Amino acid sequence: MAAAEVADTQLMLGVGLIEKDTNGEVLWVWCYPSTTATLRNLLLRKCCLTDENKLLHPFVFGQYRRTWFYITTIEVPDSSILKKVTHFSIVLTAKDFNPEKYAAFTRILCIVSQFGMETVILHTALMLKKRIVVYHPKIEAVQEFTRTLPALVWHRQDWTILHSYVHLNTDELEALQMCTGYVAGFVDLEVSNRPDLYDVFVNLAESEITIAPLAKEAMAMGKLHKEMGQLIVQSAEDPEKSESQVIQDIALKTREIFTNLAPFSEVSADGEKRVLNLEALKQKRFPPATENFLYHLAAAEQMLKI
Repeated sequence: MAAAEVADTQLMLGVGLIEKDTNGEVLWVWCYPSTTATLRNLLLRKCCLTDENKLLHPFVFGQYRRTWFYITTIEVPDSSILKKVTHFSIVLTAKDFNPEKYAAFTRILCIVSQFGMETVILHTALMLKKRIVVYHPKIEAVQEFTRTLPALVWHRQDWTILHSYVHLNTDELEALQMCTGYVAGFVDLEVSNRPDLYDVFVNLAESEITIAPLAKEAMAMGKLHKEMGQLIVQSAEDPEKSESQVIQDIALKTREIFTNLAPFSEVSADGEKRVLNLEALKQKRFPPATENFLYHLAAAEQMLKI
């Protein structure tokens, strides 16, 4: 276990889930480990779900008796897999003050809670450096969601792909289309009619993910993707794992995928980089979807012979 992960685990005190149902009732669904009734009542007050004014606060934090709390709240669309739930809050308690770190951790869990196994589509698109467009009418929701996606490919540590607030303006779109892959946020639904801008379209308001027709071949899902999706969901749902461990799990599985690619690479003719040996890949006789994914991954990593 990495030193940073050990430190995060020691600093984390607990995680909890609060839900608001269609009857307007707010329920403390679960927590790990158990917490005191006093702290639980305080956190119920702090999460905006019990407020009469119904204002949604995506992220709040504070301190109570030297325990820091961080609460991320999400509105659940009618089309979501979470039936009878209108909102949910993920609560973290910790010894340290670090809002940015804990906001990132809770947002990963929120994405998995909202999209389940479909989260692997986002992971695959990011791995292949595809163009992801995210729509929601509220800019706050767009920015909360988009800023989290690069964490799904933590090994790259690349936030330059993030364009979290874009208008359908000619100059802005020209600048965006100069990028090979990106995560772009829009508040204008008209962007859904611009398939030239995306390979994957996320309608955050409806919890829907759509793969553009021209990207379906590269994004074809197989056994490898199913395993990745199951790992993401199981890790996120494991109450004994801190959010940093969930990110570590995804990063380790991602590294394993790159390890699969390594035996089929060789030093290029000029000796400057490693390139894909396509014949060696084909001889391995992977399932078609796996071979296809590894080929497109090599292309994304600029490992194809020119």
